[in-house]
Amino acid sequence: MTSLPAPQLLIDGRLRAATGDTSFPVINPATEEIIGYAPEAAGADADEAIAAARQAFDESDWPRRPGFRAHCLRQLKAALDRDFETLREITIAEAGVPRMWTDGPQLRMPVDGVDYVTGLLDHYEWETDLGTAAPMGMPTSRTAAREAAGVVAAITPWNFPTQINLAKVVPALAAGCTVVLKPAPDTPWAGAELGRLIAAETDIPSGVVNVLTSAGAAIGQQLTADPRVDMISFTGSTATGRLVMTAAAATLKKVFLELGGKSAAIVLDDYEVTAAASLTAFTTCIHAGQGCALTTRLVVPRAGYDEAVAACAKTMASVQVGDPLDQATVCGPVISAGQRERIESYLRSAIDDGGRFACGGGRVPGRETGFWVEPSVIAGLDNSARAAREEIFGPVLVVLAHDGDDSAIEIANDSPYGLSGAVFGTDPQRARAVARRLRTGSVSINGGVWYGPDVPFGGYKQSGIGREMGVAGFEEYLEIKSMAVPAGREPA
Repeated sequence: MTSLPAPQLLIDGRLRAATGDTSFPVINPATEEIIGYAPEAAGADADEAIAAARQAFDESDWPRRPGFRAHCLRQLKAALDRDFETLREITIAEAGVPRMWTDGPQLRMPVDGVDYVTGLLDHYEWETDLGTAAPMGMPTSRTAAREAAGVVAAITPWNFPTQINLAKVVPALAAGCTVVLKPAPDTPWAGAELGRLIAAETDIPSGVVNVLTSAGAAIGQQLTADPRVDMISFTGSTATGRLVMTAAAATLKKVFLELGGKSAAIVLDDYEVTAAASLTAFTTCIHAGQGCALTTRLVVPRAGYDEAVAACAKTMASVQVGDPLDQATVCGPVISAGQRERIESYLRSAIDDGGRFACGGGRVPGRETGFWVEPSVIAGLDNSARAAREEIFGPVLVVLAHDGDDSAIEIANDSPYGLSGAVFGTDPQRARAVARRLRTGSVSINGGVWYGPDVPFGGYKQSGIGREMGVAGFEEYLEIKSMAVPAGREPA
């Protein structure tokens, strides 16, 4: 890697080491090498960061200056563009992301998406005229105003670090909130680099953004419990999301949760099954399957089941697995030894439940160092099997059989999750009708791409609460205040 400034915490406008000058190692998942260290924030650091964010929100004019906020976000976008290659190196090194994906949703697209959020500030209607009414005989003029939610604790995962850091921090700032960002322990550098850019290259005032890196869970727990924090914005596993929601309940914080998924791709009986199977198998390998919205269940007509399994196996066997620095690599390592062991436990359970591997099923041959898992296709299971029901978060696709549209929809919806999905069918009306019946937050029809800065993203059921991105994602960081004055006496 290019020599980078040592990662630092950002607290109250100052870049500094953690209390006690403690740190923790950052591991390259492709090589298992320690590539550097990040500050290990202490409870005292978190307390100071929360206090700074609280003071900046309560005592500065940041929440009331949308034009100035837009100016600062444009500065941040320019800084991200200048720093893009450094961010790319960080993303590849600490997350194991193949280089090809940094030109898309891992990095380029979210950086460009800052412009979309900034643009909202140019035309957003902060106050809506609700007209005049006469409750209890009193003619009254009414308005609904939107204003910043307050201090936001943003807790982000390791799989799409910069994308999710920006998806939380940027709209929160645009809304007028102040932020304490806690990046994932596996990918602290991306968050620290964002903090450095904010401190060094923008006019964002002291205390408005604070960044805390830490290897443990204590800092996140402190953020969720502290009464000075008004909102928690969390992306991660459903299990951790439950803990966040429980901790936030004590002070009734506003909570945004983007959680797990076990999304299904349905192939209708009028569609070419091999084409849909091949596309689904390929997308399952994106970033080694470490994407919550990936369609990791393929639901195909029973008559075409064997053909679909064969097509999936052929595609996965052809996917280039290897060095994330290689532009041709599609599937890199998984993030850690612990994540590899978790995936392997699901692979074992698939065999125990009567399944078979049409492709893969273990570690990548010849790669003794790094956290590698073969792209794997599991056949022979039904939707009750553990590997078919639970989120694996690896390059593993389960192929299931359906007996018609109603059967396919029932299988897809028979899940505690509802994050994403896909439908393949030659009749657009029929495919859209099936998509409408899926209990998920997003659906791709015939390969359509729903991801974008202007598209709300989130889930039904145990996949989360609220939406990220788009106008809906921006408004997650706002509260609504209704106001009324006697008609004819409105303030000038």
